[in-house]
Amino acid sequence: MPELGRLAICLALLFAVYATGVSIVGAIRRRRHLVRSGAHAAYAVFALVVVAVAILLRALLAHDFSLEYVAAYSSSTLPVQYTVAALWGGQKGSLLFWAFMLTLFTTIVQVQNRERNRDLMPWVTATLMTTAMFFLGLLTFVTDPFERLPIAAREGADLNPLLQNYWMTIHPPSLYTGYVSASVPFAFAIAALATGRLGDQWIRSVRRWSLFSWFFLTLGNLFGARWAYEVLGWGGYWAWDPVENAAFMPWLVSTAYLHSVMIQEKKDMLRVWNMILVLLTFSLTIFGTFLTRSGVISSVHSFTQSGLGPFFIGFLLLVLVVSGGLVAYRFPELRTAATVESFLSREAAFLFNNLVLVGIAFAVFWGTVFPVVSEWVRGVKITVGPPFFNRVNAPLGVALLLLAGIGPAIAWRRASPRNLWRAFATPVGAGLVAAVALLLARVPLGYAHATFALGVFVLGTIAQEFWRGMRARQAMLHESAPRALSRLVGKNRRRYGGYIIHVGVVAVFVGVAASSAFRVEVQQTLAAGQEVAAGKFTLRYEQITKQDDPHMSRLAAVVSVWRDGRQIATLAPEKRFYKKPQQPTTEVAMRPTLTEDLYLVLGSYDEESGLVTILAYVNPLVSWIWIGGVIMALGTTVAMWPTLAERRAPAYALGAARVPAD
Repeated sequence: MPELGRLAICLALLFAVYATGVSIVGAIRRRRHLVRSGAHAAYAVFALVVVAVAILLRALLAHDFSLEYVAAYSSSTLPVQYTVAALWGGQKGSLLFWAFMLTLFTTIVQVQNRERNRDLMPWVTATLMTTAMFFLGLLTFVTDPFERLPIAAREGADLNPLLQNYWMTIHPPSLYTGYVSASVPFAFAIAALATGRLGDQWIRSVRRWSLFSWFFLTLGNLFGARWAYEVLGWGGYWAWDPVENAAFMPWLVSTAYLHSVMIQEKKDMLRVWNMILVLLTFSLTIFGTFLTRSGVISSVHSFTQSGLGPFFIGFLLLVLVVSGGLVAYRFPELRTAATVESFLSREAAFLFNNLVLVGIAFAVFWGTVFPVVSEWVRGVKITVGPPFFNRVNAPLGVALLLLAGIGPAIAWRRASPRNLWRAFATPVGAGLVAAVALLLARVPLGYAHATFALGVFVLGTIAQEFWRGMRARQAMLHESAPRALSRLVGKNRRRYGGYIIHVGVVAVFVGVAASSAFRVEVQQTLAAGQEVAAGKFTLRYEQITKQDDPHMSRLAAVVSVWRDGRQIATLAPEKRFYKKPQQPTTEVAMRPTLTEDLYLVLGSYDEESGLVTILAYVNPLVSWIWIGGVIMALGTTVAMWPTLAERRAPAYALGAARVPAD
């Protein structure tokens, strides 16, 4: 079976080469049968990759330790869900999973565009298959997932204990889905540049793909933050780790694109800028994969023993040279005469929003690569830590939150004084009242105070937009309030879905600001029966419990939690020792509420004296980060969901570009 898997990958590479070549020739010579043959070859690539994935997954589940990958990332005692997750838990498997997602999306795109975008599709196929060629080439010639050991291992080394968490089953697939689906807008952008069809047809064709990619990048980042919060035992959720940054940068640029593309659709502006943002988003996904697999940075997320860095940097340079050359070639055609007429307009607000988002992305990029650059230039690695990122990005984040309130409410083209008063009098008043109330509540001036007040302002603008839209429908159609509101959202899914996303963004900002500015941290060594205060809580160490099974052993400290003289919870932070890799881990215990999380870590235990060291963190409002993620997911679903008119529209009404059959 492993030999069959290797053969499937080799054949998939050959079909990808064929699909690329025949699609380009078919496009240039306008030979419909060649274009169709390229599409069929792309289907074959997907089918062959599915075979390879199925064989590797079977080997993992069957504990075939004759395969180097299975022996390195699983064991006979590993729970089934983590055995499946081992498919993407190592470098070779993750590359195969990436190829699977890429060829799956290529197949979906081919099916979606059977009767439309005829001029673009050969170039789309060629671009996606070129990307597939890169990953399949690595799997064939560099990092074979079906490599056999000279002598089969009796037992596997097990999955990294840090990865034996339920977030492992959903975080990497979510992030990979966001990364890989960004290749679809990229492919359409390359096709538009290659064919000269630079209007908004290609943008409309990939609007939902862009939202889909952004949706899963959002989930991937939030799932990763939650994973770090639960597993690493340091009381936080974001450390500006290089691989965290690598996932954050394409999200920032994709967010900028989703805002600025509305200006192109409405006003035929920013065509060059939008093209660059699409190309840059894909490039940053490749850059993030390079960081993970290059070995040039140290991270709990990275494959530090990998030697794939030169291949990824070479592919990234190819992407940048080809896409940059096409943009330069088509630059005169991309330019438009339309300009921003006034700084007091929605166009200007979206443009400033873009500048802030790209500014944050650049700051994160520079802080991430600076240690590597400094080592190359001076021979000394200068560490860039969280203080740099926080100092640079905190004011930019506050500016971004302000613009999130201005953009939806301000008028297109030019806002008059009357429009500004009508749009912002109530939200600004609400924000000022909130600012004063916060001062009276002794919340000090600073970024947290500004975030809370601006959050009220943004929510005020969004609530006002929903209220006015609902009242207008009631006045015109005499509908009930619930019906008017649901119909309002249903008829304008993209607009009101975006507003819902902004509500989620406010929740995330509030959670980050509160948990960063007002966190309480306590560390204390205790004997049984002793207590320590942590914020409003009193923690009493009760006893140690132990548990042992063939896979791991557990040591838990039982801690009772008291508040205002009564016991409200019992928590048990753990130390775990995984027997196959001979590695300890920390398992935190939490009591989450809407107002604060009580977060306990077992620092150490001295068996002779019976003393334990407990680390306690009280993180205010951190639950609102995860609630905000749920709200953002809901808003994205609303924005992506097609309206009834769109579902009924035939292919030709969606911008089909037909060419005669030959």
